[in-house]
Amino acid sequence: MRRHITRSTPGHRIGPCPPLPGTTAHDQGWTADLRFAIHCSVALLGLLLAVDTAAGRLGWPRVLLWTGLAALLCAVLVPPRVRAGAGWLSSRGLLRERTVRTDRLVSVRWSDGVAQRMVLLDADGRRVEVDPAVFLANPALWHRLNEDARGCVERGTLRCGVTALRQLADRIDRRHARTVFTISGLE
Repeated sequence: MRRHITRSTPGHRIGPCPPLPGTTAHDQGWTADLRFAIHCSVALLGLLLAVDTAAGRLGWPRVLLWTGLAALLCAVLVPPRVRAGAGWLSSRGLLRERTVRTDRLVSVRWSDGVAQRMVLLDADGRRVEVDPAVFLANPALWHRLNEDARGCVERGTLRCGVTALRQLADRIDRRHARTVFTISGLE
C-alpha cells in the first residue's frame, strides 16, 4: 500500500493536490498490477513445466499448451488501464479502448454482478465500466470525474447517478479520513 504524505501549512488543505488543468490523470497502480499478472503467469508456467518434467511427459505439444494457458491467465489478470483528462475518461483493455465524455454524462450507475463496477454513459451513447477501487486508489482520477460530474449535475444532463457518485465520494472520504487518522496516530 502506497501512502501519499504531504506536509500542511496553516490554511492549506491536506492530501494530494488536484491535477492541473490540461494534464492527464492515470491509474498509478496499473504497472504493479501488470507485473503481478506477469509474475503469476510465469510462476504457473514454471510449475506446470516442472511437474511435466518430473513426470517424464514433457514435449513440445505440452510446452505449447502450458504456454498458452499461462498467456490466458495473464490476459485475464491484467486490469484495464484507466486515464482521465478534462472532459473525458478512458479504459483500455486488451482488445480495445473505450472513452466516455465526462462533461456530457447522462447516467452513472453500479453494475450488478460479482465484481462491482461503475458504469458511465455519456450523451453520445458511449459507455465505460470502471472498478471503483481505481478511484479509491487514485485521487487525481476521482477529482477529474467528480469535477465533470458536478458540472453535468448543474447543467441538468446527468439524469441518473447522483446517488452512485455520492456513495463513491463517501467511500473515498472515509478512506482518506482513515488514512489521515492513521498517519497522525489518532486511530
